Amino acid sequence: MHHESICLFLEKYDVIVVLIVYFILQQKWTPVADFTHHAHTASLSAVAVNSRFVVTGSKDETIHIYDMKKKIDHGALVHHNGTITCLKFYGNRHLISGAEDGLICVWDAKKWECLKSIKAHKGQVTFLSIHPSGKLALSVGTDKTLRTWNLVEGRSAFIKNIKQNAHIVEWSPRGEKYVVVILNKIDVYHLDTASVSGTITNEKRISSVTFLSESVLAVAGDEEVVRFFDCDSLTCLCQFKAHENRVKDMFSFEIPEHHVIVTASSDGFIKMWKLQQDKKVPPSLLCEVNTNSRLTCLGVWLDRATDVKESLPLAAQPSHVSKEEQPKINRKESGDGVQEEERQSEPNMKKRGSSGDGEKPAGGDSLVSAKKRKMAGMLEKKKRKKKKI
Repeated sequence: MHHESICLFLEKYDVIVVLIVYFILQQKWTPVADFTHHAHTASLSAVAVNSRFVVTGSKDETIHIYDMKKKIDHGALVHHNGTITCLKFYGNRHLISGAEDGLICVWDAKKWECLKSIKAHKGQVTFLSIHPSGKLALSVGTDKTLRTWNLVEGRSAFIKNIKQNAHIVEWSPRGEKYVVVILNKIDVYHLDTASVSGTITNEKRISSVTFLSESVLAVAGDEEVVRFFDCDSLTCLCQFKAHENRVKDMFSFEIPEHHVIVTASSDGFIKMWKLQQDKKVPPSLLCEVNTNSRLTCLGVWLDRATDVKESLPLAAQPSHVSKEEQPKINRKESGDGVQEEERQSEPNMKKRGSSGDGEKPAGGDSLVSAKKRKMAGMLEKKKRKKKKI
């Protein structure tokens, strides 16, 4: 039996559930529950994955880290004030987070320190996407702007005013185009002109998009149907009924002999579909599992070789987080900038388990144990009860 991938699916409340998927050559794929963890004190809102870690964001304003090799809770990051709305890894060295506080933060994914904190939007940050080169990022927020970020210099490069609040932005695999989603409409932009080349209209509000190729985009929304659109001709190539309720999130990946799209729905089902070479042909179902929960977001962790993208090509010495924007807990100022590193190095700290044991990070204590966060949440609830009495 060959272990190929692990799919993570997240419930409505404070639970992360990991589903491990096995397959034997060309035989049917079989999902098996691997572990469940009560990760947060509020519902989950975002997830990101690299070759070693999974991170989840929540309405409890924290980012939790999980070591997928050891299958332990690694700790929590507590910089933001507000719901964590988006999380993106670039390679294995950097994590970028966005939240309702309008901040975009760059994290060192080895030491788990906040390297840079940017007041990105006047309102909330609703979504962000990193260019495949790692040199640019796009973000959208509730201030009706689309912002381009120069990650080499760590500054804003361009601000575009849009008529409405966009809730999704996504680069294509080669980074030659990107899409901006507003309600049920998708504006397709080309990088060389930075202007809209066309608009795709879906029947219902869009909840998730994922590129299947440089020109083919999978679109899901407040309905049970998934559609594949051609971003050049702006036509619908095919559609298929994926679930019995609205599709909340999607993720696509490629492994030898398989191009797979995973869908998660409010009906509680996770489904894995094999994509055909001709995208006009609907995909075939590989496997499904009923979680009996209302799902909110989805990520896929592949147990394979380390990602070749090691770090963001940021400036060697970017400005650090200002004193006014420091994380909630005390931390020492680090002299390290965001630098390119070609060699893999182990974090200079012990991995924290769900018990909260382990040493503090050498560069500061931005990483807070899960146990301490939960105890703080319980104490807060007790205080509220006393006030009511």
